[in-house]
Amino acid sequence: MAAPTAYAARIEYALIATDLDGTLLRGDDTVSDRSLAALARVSAAGARHLVVTGRPAPRVRPLLEFLGGGGLAVCGQGAQLYDAGADRLLWSVTLDRELAETALGKIEAEVGQVYAAVDQDGVDGLTLIEPGYLMPHPTLPAVRVEHRDDLWCAPISKVLLRHPTLSDDELAAVARTAVGSLATVTMSGPGTVELQPCGITKATGLALAARHLGLGPQQTIAFGDMPNDIPMFDWAAHGVAMANAHPELKAVADEITLSNEDDGIAVVLERLLARAQYAPRLPAQYGPKTLSMEP
Repeated sequence: MAAPTAYAARIEYALIATDLDGTLLRGDDTVSDRSLAALARVSAAGARHLVVTGRPAPRVRPLLEFLGGGGLAVCGQGAQLYDAGADRLLWSVTLDRELAETALGKIEAEVGQVYAAVDQDGVDGLTLIEPGYLMPHPTLPAVRVEHRDDLWCAPISKVLLRHPTLSDDELAAVARTAVGSLATVTMSGPGTVELQPCGITKATGLALAARHLGLGPQQTIAFGDMPNDIPMFDWAAHGVAMANAHPELKAVADEITLSNEDDGIAVVLERLLARAQYAPRLPAQYGPKTLSMEP
């Protein structure tokens, strides 16, 4: 008598791309049990979970370990493709430090003094903050330097800006006009306006990671909460904004789910799982090939 055929659920998206702050993470930097369970179930259904975040690789490593991920993560607003299992960057783009200084000067010529911080490149890069800069995420480690010149002591992936009176939207708008093609200006969270290498966005990093995994935009669903997620939504087949998302992101989203505090990601993933198709589970020799992790 032939052995019964084993069937496996297959959801319609093979790649689940999630932002962290304000999206997968709750306000206390934790991931709910419900979200963890939903991610585990979609992984069992054959999908890959990919973190796509503005945080640099060193600030993502502990969370990836908690999530049990040894795969890829897009970090630094797309400037870094991080292999968590090997603890190395497969790809990174740095922001020219002279251009960064010039860009800061142009912004300050328009709005007066701003306070700056930088994320250094590399898997052990530090976050350096100048006097007056307040970290928007107090749980993330940072090293305070004495002078702005000290920010440029090593290669950097991005510059973070804060203004004492302007809102994030106001500062970002002025920065885009003042900086022009010197850098890409993004707004990734409360108190987080950033300068990164020109042309680099979450979409460039996501596209590179997907290519490494043998996947494409039509197989991708993306979750986010801030304007820096707009390029990722433009690239992916389906973009889901959180209820707490910035209005600019909501305006271009395909769907709006519940907030990060109310398990908005889990709600969508559970729906996808509920309508998953079932197909015969292939023997191992017919499964997907192992892809090279070399860039």
